Amino acid sequence: MGAEHDTFLTGANAPYIAELYCRFLDDPDSVDPSWRSFFDELQDDGRALLTEVTGASWAPRRSRMIRDGVGAPASQAVQADAAGVDVRQAARDSIRALMLIRLYRVRGHLIANFDPLGLEGNKYHPELDPKTWGFSDSDMDRPIFINNVLGLDTATIRQILQILKETYCGSIGVEFMHIMHPEEKAWIQQRIEGIRNQTHFTPEGKRAILERLIEAEGFEKFLHLKYTGTKRFGLDGGEAMIPAIEQILKRGGQLGVEAVVIGMPHRGRLNMLANIMHKPYVAILAEFQGQSAYPEDVEGSGDVKYHLGTSSDRIFDDNEIHLTLSANPSHLEAVNPVVLGRVRAKQSQRGDEGRRAVMSILLHGDAAFAGQGLVAECFDLSELKGYRTGGTVHLIVNNQIGFTTSPRQSRSSPYPSDVAKMVQAPIFHVNGDDPEAVVHVARIAMEFRQEFQRDVVIDMFCYRRFGHNEGDEPMFTQPIMYRAIAKHPSTKEIYADRLIADGTVTEDDVKAMESGFRSRLESDFDAAGSYKVNKADWLQGKWEGLKTLIGEEELREEDTAVAEDMLRLIGESLARPPAEINVNRKILRLLDARGKMMETGEGIDWATAEALAFGTLLLEGAPVRLSGQDSGRGTFSHRHSVLVDQENERRYVPLNNISDGQAMFEVIDSPLSEAGVLGFEYGYSLAEPDALVIWEAQFGDFANGAQVIIDQFISSAESKWLRLSGLVMLLPHGYEGQGPEHSSARLERFLQLSAEDNIQVVNITTPANYFHALRRQIRRNYRKPLVVMSPKSLLRHKLVVSSLADMGPGTRFRRVLPEVDGLVPDAKVRRLVLCSGKVYYDLLQERRERGIDDVAIVRVEQLYPWPRQTVTEHVWRYGNAEVVWCQEEPANMGAWTFVLPRLISILQELERDSVLPRYVGRKAAASPATGSHRAHVQEQQTLVDQALCSDLDAMPQPFIRRPAQTV
Repeated sequence: MGAEHDTFLTGANAPYIAELYCRFLDDPDSVDPSWRSFFDELQDDGRALLTEVTGASWAPRRSRMIRDGVGAPASQAVQADAAGVDVRQAARDSIRALMLIRLYRVRGHLIANFDPLGLEGNKYHPELDPKTWGFSDSDMDRPIFINNVLGLDTATIRQILQILKETYCGSIGVEFMHIMHPEEKAWIQQRIEGIRNQTHFTPEGKRAILERLIEAEGFEKFLHLKYTGTKRFGLDGGEAMIPAIEQILKRGGQLGVEAVVIGMPHRGRLNMLANIMHKPYVAILAEFQGQSAYPEDVEGSGDVKYHLGTSSDRIFDDNEIHLTLSANPSHLEAVNPVVLGRVRAKQSQRGDEGRRAVMSILLHGDAAFAGQGLVAECFDLSELKGYRTGGTVHLIVNNQIGFTTSPRQSRSSPYPSDVAKMVQAPIFHVNGDDPEAVVHVARIAMEFRQEFQRDVVIDMFCYRRFGHNEGDEPMFTQPIMYRAIAKHPSTKEIYADRLIADGTVTEDDVKAMESGFRSRLESDFDAAGSYKVNKADWLQGKWEGLKTLIGEEELREEDTAVAEDMLRLIGESLARPPAEINVNRKILRLLDARGKMMETGEGIDWATAEALAFGTLLLEGAPVRLSGQDSGRGTFSHRHSVLVDQENERRYVPLNNISDGQAMFEVIDSPLSEAGVLGFEYGYSLAEPDALVIWEAQFGDFANGAQVIIDQFISSAESKWLRLSGLVMLLPHGYEGQGPEHSSARLERFLQLSAEDNIQVVNITTPANYFHALRRQIRRNYRKPLVVMSPKSLLRHKLVVSSLADMGPGTRFRRVLPEVDGLVPDAKVRRLVLCSGKVYYDLLQERRERGIDDVAIVRVEQLYPWPRQTVTEHVWRYGNAEVVWCQEEPANMGAWTFVLPRLISILQELERDSVLPRYVGRKAAASPATGSHRAHVQEQQTLVDQALCSDLDAMPQPFIRRPAQTV
């Protein structure tokens, strides 16, 4: 394409016609009526074809145009073709041929040979039929000028169709014409058309593919034989996945990839563990025989074998790649954002700013890829500054069924991959029974990812040889498909026959490869009965030096205090932005107020304490990453961690400008997503234990949009998979009359999840305690997720302040805060009110206003792990007081059902006359809160009055039926 073209059949007429068309677009009346009629027929396709002829604006073809002033005059051009050639007919042929070529690029995949089972029969699409474009059988061999579009100046329709069908309609179909970036579209077009979408493999390459198929199929068959009916969610029918992943890794290593994080469902995971991750076959077989996946001295529930992950180092062509396969639950696609977060953290650790050294591979089932919303959420993250990872290679193992549901019942789109078009990802559909085609597209996908740092999708059509699990009967619901599968040879058999036919291997070669692999499995099977795991891999690498929690959490007292001079230095630097930043006047007043806090050391509010916690960690070398909807400013306009210049919107982050050599503070305003973003931040925390990683909900009520991440990962991953996390969740919580959707972070659900020291749940009431809680996450030698019921109205409450001394030497996080006012002697206190969170200040203010001095109020700042010893000390201190638990939430919500049995246990231990604590709060309800502000105020006043003054013996208690009164 480097040489100039100055022929259109026999001269300069192509540029001439193109010039006429340009004139027609500007002014239809400027061309001859006969040409006007011709151009009218083109309609919208004309513009696209003009680009085909002249080239894109960024890579024009070097055809001479009339307007260049160097082409032949139009009359000469026409005269040159006058002898025996109808210029208008030639133009029609060329343009319609170009339209046919373009339609094959756009829709050729619709008639491609994807389905290994051939259930769809012959495919036909009228736009891909040359007759639609006016070409009859007699026109098939007439030369037509196509201006080097397929690398040919002229070609017959027969030649054009042969090239197009080989490129776009064989075992591979490509969707890329939806991409808006011309460079990416041209790259794909040139990459596949130049070689007609085929790779010519060497004999060694073909044998390598066959070996991978023998291992993939042989492993599944061995498990099926030895453990018939046992669930394994086999890869049977989709074995080409293994050579595809091998090719992605091999080519990735050649292109600079050093680490890969993989996420996948349970289908095919055992095969992935064995044949990609190189987990020993004997270890997997031992698990089938009932052995634990972890050493005997490691406690935890464990998980089924097809959920487990692992890590390994593999070498491809002298390039070492560290592989991580993330553990996952049965909740399909839930692992996707976790994988992306892990990749982002690893990129940050390596300084991989180009995002070429660390990447992700995500495998999917066809039904889940189309059906699960997390897929779209992750695509939405892929191009965002705070979350991008440089592109993911997606491989859909499209077995054309979801448990018992057929594709026509499980999606409204033609392909499961269509959701990927939202980010203009190229999509390669490929027949899984053509392993060379699968490996070919895997190579191109990897190259595209490294070239453009964007997502790419491989949609591998295959089938599922058995039922959803190996004990399931698929004939009940898909009899036609499963009759076809029963007759269908395996991918390995098809490919082995192909290689035998072309002389690459002999039948004896194949038998020897199969026999050798089977002997290896038999040997490992015999050894599996005595196999023991001798080492867990959970405290290695970045986690080295960290410990597991041993003993009572309440007995651990981490040093979280900071010298007051250091606090002042940090606070003053945050309150003084550079003069060249035009800060909003209201924010300037806020910064001035923070400066005064540093001068006096008093009146430290919530946001300032948080900033001081962040700043001290940054100076100690611990990065801080805060992500959530509106987190830069803060939902309640309290944080203002990013200052925006009012003239040019330049962003200035004070926390990144405290001192030279400090760690990085990253604050990201997230997209409107809970599950995707929380999963991402959780994944980040899995890979980076030395950073304070925080996800903040806009309101705590919305956190349940990420319930799968909370239930399946955050609360249980340590027990199931030996994976630790120090993630912090900030969940604004508190009853303030804003209705049922803006009141509750569902504290009760986190407490219900709490066991075995898996998480920490706090409902903090002072800025200083919040400061210590954040610092404690990093200062400890172990990691646990921290769930914070964060404040709303308390952010500006006059009583919710601390001093620098509360954060200085000798201070720490306090799980329980004692009575603060002077009351009657302890023995004369008639009531001890235990509470947690915002309701404390309602109680405190009301008690002070009424002058009550015989009711003590004690705050339980940490609800889990339950601070039994400290709570016991306070209950013992007020030995004659009746014990009350007061909360804002309804009785079936909040902490009541959690604290009740624990308080009963304490009262029994102290041998109190009454071992049943009293409840004060809202009655049980279906909805978290009332929608009426007036009703809210009345309810709040009632519960405060009851807690302080009422005769509790006369008050009904939740879920306890009072005996009927007799007369």
